[in-house]
Amino acid sequence: MDKNLEISVVIPAYNEERRIEKTIHIIHDYLKNQGYHFEIIVVDDGSTDSTANLMLIILKKLGNIRLISHKKNMGKGAAVRSGVLASTGDITLFTDADLSTPIVELEKMKIYLQNGYDIVIGSRKKKESSIPVPQPWHRRFSGWVFQFLVRKILGLPFSDTQCGFKLFKTDVARSLFLNMKHRGFTFDVEILYNALKNGYKVKETGVVWMNSKNTTVRFFRDSIYMFLDLLKIRFKR
Repeated sequence: MDKNLEISVVIPAYNEERRIEKTIHIIHDYLKNQGYHFEIIVVDDGSTDSTANLMLIILKKLGNIRLISHKKNMGKGAAVRSGVLASTGDITLFTDADLSTPIVELEKMKIYLQNGYDIVIGSRKKKESSIPVPQPWHRRFSGWVFQFLVRKILGLPFSDTQCGFKLFKTDVARSLFLNMKHRGFTFDVEILYNALKNGYKVKETGVVWMNSKNTTVRFFRDSIYMFLDLLKIRFKR
């Protein structure tokens, strides 16, 4: 373990052969050029394409890269959990493999950790947010309904819990993800719900975000499961 490691970047990946290499190079080059002591942890969540093979090639080319492999697909939450629990940096960022939020947004978020916050979450709904490429209307509507339910069922004060760009103090992240129950897309909500219950300070800030056409979220099926998960989080089932 590098005791001087500043940041761990966790990337959950499921069937990401078309973009994982580009994403890793962008993040790696940015962090290196900024002078960070860093590691990038890619969690291959049981991919059935060439993601794992590509990662083995990348590992030989670049330093500071680690690969965690799930034998079967366990869900985005499970993938992020594996990466977070393996993190060794002082702070941990998790970001989606499509890099919908540019890695440069890390800088504005890091300032809040330095000013006493424990968690900083990127948001597509804040006044300072910028969305050059928006989602289709049905996904925007689905997201609005989901956030409405999050506020009503769980009382969370955030406008966007699902943006896949979140920064943690690593010890805080480990404590929350260690006891996480939900492996699917509602893991963000569970983590934030438990963070507030445990007295951690959470800052929501607007970021740049661009929609990806190759999303793995399935609109109707995942919306139903996410609603049921909210009830389970609220009543701890």
